[in-house]
Amino acid sequence: MYLGLDLGTSGVKALLVDDAQRRVGEGHAALGVQRPYPGWSEQDPDDWIRACEAAIADLRARAPEGFAALKGIGVSGQMHGATLLDANDRPLRPAMLWNDGRSAAECAVLEARADFRGIGGNIVMAGFTAPKLEWVRTHEPEIFAKIAKVLLPKDYVGLWLTGRHMSEMSDAAGTLWLDVARRDWSEDLLAATGLSRAQMPELVEGSAAAGSLRPALAQTWGVGAVTVAGGAGDNAATACGFGIVQPGEAFVSLGTSGVLFTATDRFAANTDGAVHSFCHAVPQTWHQMGVILSATDSLNWLSEVTGTGAADLAGLVAPPTAPSPVTFLPYLSGERTPHNAPEASASFIGLRRDHGLPEMTQAVFEGVAFAFADCRRVIEEAGARVDTAWVAGGGSQSDAWLQIIAAATGMTLKLPDGGAQGAALGAARLAMAACGERDVFTLPTLAREVTPEPGLQDAYAARIDTYREAFSALSALS
Repeated sequence: MYLGLDLGTSGVKALLVDDAQRRVGEGHAALGVQRPYPGWSEQDPDDWIRACEAAIADLRARAPEGFAALKGIGVSGQMHGATLLDANDRPLRPAMLWNDGRSAAECAVLEARADFRGIGGNIVMAGFTAPKLEWVRTHEPEIFAKIAKVLLPKDYVGLWLTGRHMSEMSDAAGTLWLDVARRDWSEDLLAATGLSRAQMPELVEGSAAAGSLRPALAQTWGVGAVTVAGGAGDNAATACGFGIVQPGEAFVSLGTSGVLFTATDRFAANTDGAVHSFCHAVPQTWHQMGVILSATDSLNWLSEVTGTGAADLAGLVAPPTAPSPVTFLPYLSGERTPHNAPEASASFIGLRRDHGLPEMTQAVFEGVAFAFADCRRVIEEAGARVDTAWVAGGGSQSDAWLQIIAAATGMTLKLPDGGAQGAALGAARLAMAACGERDVFTLPTLAREVTPEPGLQDAYAARIDTYREAFSALSALS
């Protein structure tokens, strides 16, 4: 049996699978986020451990016999979080999360101080870990002086599981301290934030063994010797759950935020297009991502302001034959790819008295689809080719939205059958690989494909210019 732990922002999922990757049981536990000031987003690292304990207890109650046969554990987790530990491995302050934006001013400072784009492969953005440490260095120097180790969220869980300070390549690449091409910490980038290699965890590949389960936990859980894998950042883990580990394979995540992810056989950056270029969780493999910050969150926002359920709004949109007369810019929380514009704002353009919720909802679907089209464009400028992509996330339940995305991006979308996918399965698969199992990263069974409708594709190709011009005009006004 193999356990995949997925540490998300809003909760922990524990998935147990057998040697054939059949689901044996699941457990869940919720997490909250603290926002003491505008732009801040924090969690207590020990809340992650309590949530893991609760999710595992839930799983053990549902599948006690299966859990007793546990062989390996893999952990996936929310990326970029700054978990600062003292010499006794105790958190010095709440962890600053991926969506914490307080370090915007520090980003420009770091860009001028070292070659983060060339070595780290990415623009310095407030969501990444390095500028968060620069913020602590500037605003909380007494805490910065006590830092013995900096861990990512999933690696704090790994410390609890194994007693070791370990990380792996996919998550470490999101710190901006990794030499992404060499798959090792960069002394120059660490020095730019006043840190050293000694304050970083050791690095392993995500599919390699990072340690063994601590005897005290093994005894508590009633299990024998258990291998703990390196694991993965959440998007790389999701890719492993889909079996996307070969160059050219891709997926679209249509969740609260949106991701277009493609695996590559080499490091290739496009910082001008705000593409995220990271290591993958398996050896000698990298990946590129376009990230948009408000995918289904755009629909949820419209639901909140209109008092109409998100599912009811989605039901107002039939598979379209033409674009909506209304254009929507989905930048409710700023944007990453391709604009790197945390200050960007959303807007409806072209609204008239005779328009209503159907036109506005279709415009929201289209705005998100155009954002994915921009992601595909800048990823392909970096040398990848993305013609087809598997689909994950709650937004994939809308056939109309899928047809709009296919037509706007020109990609064929592949829907998996009802079996398990996602980050928790990817973490469990990494645990299997760390235990010596072979050929674990298989692609899912295809349920159906959504191909671009030619007439609609031509109409959207003309409309996307209006979308891009609207962003430029709105940016100029603000």
